[in-house]
Amino acid sequence: MRSLIPMDLLRRLTLLACAAATLAWGTAGAEERFITVASTTSTEQSGLFGHLLPRFTAKTGIAVRVVAVGTGQAIQIAERGDADVLFVHHTPSEEKFVADGFGVKRYPVMYNDFVIVGPKADPAAIRGGSDAVAAFAGIARAQAPFASRGDDSGTHKAELALWKAAAVDVKAASGQWYRETGSGMGPTLNTAAGLGAYALTDRGTWAAFKNRGELEVLLAGDPRLFNPYGIILVNPARHPHVKAADGQAFIDWVISPAGQQAIADYKVDGEPLFFPNYRP
Repeated sequence: MRSLIPMDLLRRLTLLACAAATLAWGTAGAEERFITVASTTSTEQSGLFGHLLPRFTAKTGIAVRVVAVGTGQAIQIAERGDADVLFVHHTPSEEKFVADGFGVKRYPVMYNDFVIVGPKADPAAIRGGSDAVAAFAGIARAQAPFASRGDDSGTHKAELALWKAAAVDVKAASGQWYRETGSGMGPTLNTAAGLGAYALTDRGTWAAFKNRGELEVLLAGDPRLFNPYGIILVNPARHPHVKAADGQAFIDWVISPAGQQAIADYKVDGEPLFFPNYRP
């Protein structure tokens, strides 16, 4: 049967359909350009990623999807190849990740510190001290409530190292004065505020945390509370689907002068939360 549509109109409709298909394909392609970063709750809950990632995306067109969990879980995600980049804060675990062939290279990115927070009443009398291990020992002696993340995060690992140095068996105290939340830093601080408990927290999350109740910083400044962060490309030789070029582009930007300045510029109430420390 002869077409009732004029030939010139048919050609125009065909061209429009092709253009629409090309535009749709291009839009889908743009939407699909992203990387997945396995990171910690502290980088997200502190607001740092909300500050950094739009700047990186504006410069490169690469979106960043963050899976924010404890460091131990983030490493497991990266080991499975379910992330392109690992951005966490437990140097021994990061170095092992690379040594075991799961990561290409660890780059130092930034640091802040841990602080011990607790109720203003301070039943363990640790206020103003400079020895974190002695403070933990005092909390245990007083059997004062302590809220632990208990989630194998970088903060939890640092906390367990302090209990070990203080010769305190927190497993024996679990469920008594020692309470494990099994959750991120924000929820753990909420628990501490509700219980009037002590807690170890990174300074970044603490600065951004609003539901403080009677909690305040009671001890800071011990060198053992130093908290460095590292960033690692997941090894494409082990997981060929890793977006190595875009993942490395993110790493290169984070450690570039622009990325390092963006980290330094991030502040809450005028207080810097992280300090850039990349060194070639």
